[in-house]
Amino acid sequence: MADTAQKWRLRARRTGWLGAAVLAILLAGAPGRTQEPAHPFDAGPGAPTADTNAPLPMPVEQIIAKFAAREDEMRRERDQFTYQQTWVVQTVDQDGYVDGEQRESDDIVFNIQGKRYEKVTDAPAPTLKRIMMSQQDIDDLEHIQPFVLTTDKIALYDVRYVGREQVDELSTYVFDVGPRKIEKNQRYFQGRIWVDARDLEIVKTYGKAVPDIIKKNSENVFPRFETIRENIEGTYWFPTYTHADDYLHFTTGNIHIRMTVRYKNYKRFGSTIKFGTPTEVKPDQPPKP
Repeated sequence: MADTAQKWRLRARRTGWLGAAVLAILLAGAPGRTQEPAHPFDAGPGAPTADTNAPLPMPVEQIIAKFAAREDEMRRERDQFTYQQTWVVQTVDQDGYVDGEQRESDDIVFNIQGKRYEKVTDAPAPTLKRIMMSQQDIDDLEHIQPFVLTTDKIALYDVRYVGREQVDELSTYVFDVGPRKIEKNQRYFQGRIWVDARDLEIVKTYGKAVPDIIKKNSENVFPRFETIRENIEGTYWFPTYTHADDYLHFTTGNIHIRMTVRYKNYKRFGSTIKFGTPTEVKPDQPPKP
């Protein structure tokens, strides 16, 4: 039998968030201390440096307004698609071996009434021992990992222009993004976004879900992650891949975690048929296309 201190240590080790698909054990109604993120975002050592001297075709404020409007369109479009989502979270021991895992596969589909819902297709029993997952983690996976900075969210964030950067074949505008103010029980993205200079849509994000939440008997900390989008139907950029490989820093020690989320097989739900102006067709007259 463990003593009180040992029980606390075990409880703390099993309490913590694993990045947009991992943990957040919140004690309902319990007072706690919230860590506010530092801003501007630290992209980390070795991160590419954006060109701050590259000319812009329009003022920064106009670029922000335009890409937020495009994000509105993208969100509406993505809501009309079905797709498959799979995620896996692993803990890694000191020798680099996986010592715990939780995974799930879901189909995002529509019912016969046209309502969108998530159907779990595979969810093996988890083997995680040092950390746990909660519904908050699943919510972060849905809303924070595939971060969408729409016009209704702009007022919640500081959006600071960093410069221009070439990402593969794309010319992009780079911005650091962080919450202006952290409200109680609200989740935010803190990090860096890359906006395609042609389509004015986010094509990559790198950062974390904030805030970290420290309470008397629990520590909820979050890893850094990267999300990649791909062009769908030649028009919009949808998230297709998220990955985290980070250490969660607890008072009892660090826990190495890995997380991967894949979104695939995007398919538009239903179809739209447009009819032209009705015209009379005489028996001896062939129909016009």
